[in-house]
Amino acid sequence: MVDEKKLEEAFKLIIEALGDDPKREGLIETPHRAASMYMEMFNGMNYTNDELIELFNKTFDEDYLTDSKNLVVIKDIDIFSYCEHHIALMYDMTCDIAYIPNGKVIGLSKLARIADMVSKRLQLQERITNDVLYVVKGITKSNDIAVRIRGSHSCVSARGVKKKSKTETFSSIGSLTKEVFL
Repeated sequence: MVDEKKLEEAFKLIIEALGDDPKREGLIETPHRAASMYMEMFNGMNYTNDELIELFNKTFDEDYLTDSKNLVVIKDIDIFSYCEHHIALMYDMTCDIAYIPNGKVIGLSKLARIADMVSKRLQLQERITNDVLYVVKGITKSNDIAVRIRGSHSCVSARGVKKKSKTETFSSIGSLTKEVFL
């Protein structure tokens, strides 16, 4: 579980390590505000993938209007995360999810919530992609799922090589390929 008190203490130490005074006017409440912000940004750290399956496990049986051969695609779910190597922001990220129902359909908002919650961890983009696929599979029981994530990494753009770039990751099971997102 994310520990808010430890975060506050850590931010106070960071301010001191940066050579500033955490007791000065503009910084007095900063450790508390920063800890609260991190509690929100890293909320996904409080759940395992299996717990997310339980949390978002709300599906609907297919009916006469749906068919297990139909493809469901949701694109451009905006997410962000922090790389576990530098705790640097991964930004301008989008997540695309596609699946063929296996007798069950999941609400589109649940797919967006899954992508959001999985990304709110210290992560690698590759792991976010696989985690989303794992959770969607656990809920829908579909045998055909694809997940694509595209994003920029501040550990590349703001430090080191300082180059703007996009990274794309893709993972799938069953018959779906990258072309499903074209």
